[in-house]
Amino acid sequence: MLRTNLPHLLSEKEHSELINNNENVMVCCGRMGPMCIPVYEIMEELQSEYPNVKFADMEFDIPDARVIRNLPEVRNFYGIPFVIYYKNGKVVKATSSIQTKEQITEILVNYLLKN
Repeated sequence: MLRTNLPHLLSEKEHSELINNNENVMVCCGRMGPMCIPVYEIMEELQSEYPNVKFADMEFDIPDARVIRNLPEVRNFYGIPFVIYYKNGKVVKATSSIQTKEQITEILVNYLLKN
């Protein structure tokens, strides 16, 4: 299990319930490595700033993470974490590798919170 202060998705079912029961969702799928930890930390910080977005993590190496690893949007990704942004259950943006707070905030505002 990832050692973060984010809700952990441990199964395909939990992933499906989260994205289908919430309008705006950000899921970071990774490991406890140098490219992933900064993204988790930013997400932990943003949770209180963006109450209309559900933030969660998923361990990259568990079998059920195939729901993220097999998305067409990540087909050409080579670095982790894979970060997926969902709006009304649909993927609206996907990124890989390390991201800054500014980059993540821009995606949240432009893809999830714009009406």
